Amino acid sequence: MDNKTNKPQITLQLMSVEDKPLLARLLELYHYEFTAYTGADISAYGCYGYDHIDDYWNEEGRYPYLIRVDGKIAGFALVCPYCNFIKGENVRSIGEFFVMIKYRRMGVGKKVAKEIFDRHKGTWELCYLKKNAPSLAFWKSVLSEYTNDDYSVCGENDRVVGFTFKS
Repeated sequence: MDNKTNKPQITLQLMSVEDKPLLARLLELYHYEFTAYTGADISAYGCYGYDHIDDYWNEEGRYPYLIRVDGKIAGFALVCPYCNFIKGENVRSIGEFFVMIKYRRMGVGKKVAKEIFDRHKGTWELCYLKKNAPSLAFWKSVLSEYTNDDYSVCGENDRVVGFTFKS
């Protein structure tokens, strides 16, 4: 906590390969919470898994970030160069974004999202699951503030809607 303002200290750190087991555990929490929208089941081994975890250390343009609040682990954000609806050079998307329930409604997600957009300049695509109304509200609020309402819908299918903007 910042003693002068009583605001939480929010940090975003690029994860090293040594942090991969931590990311795997955080992804399990994320997927568990997401089952409210996806209906996914766990495997016979008792986990959801994540097919692209190794890619974040093996592919160019992928960035795994750890979110901390007052030094404590609070979530993660995964940036990748793969988009559902837009193509081109220097395009990015948020592969996954997770702030633990305890740290929501404190400005953590907004601050982290804006910092990520500032770190990775270019064209962005953000997608949300249609069933996930809180995600839509969050991303619209972030994009409205960050872009001064200069973003647009770039695509839609039966599962997701995508927004595009420039950072």
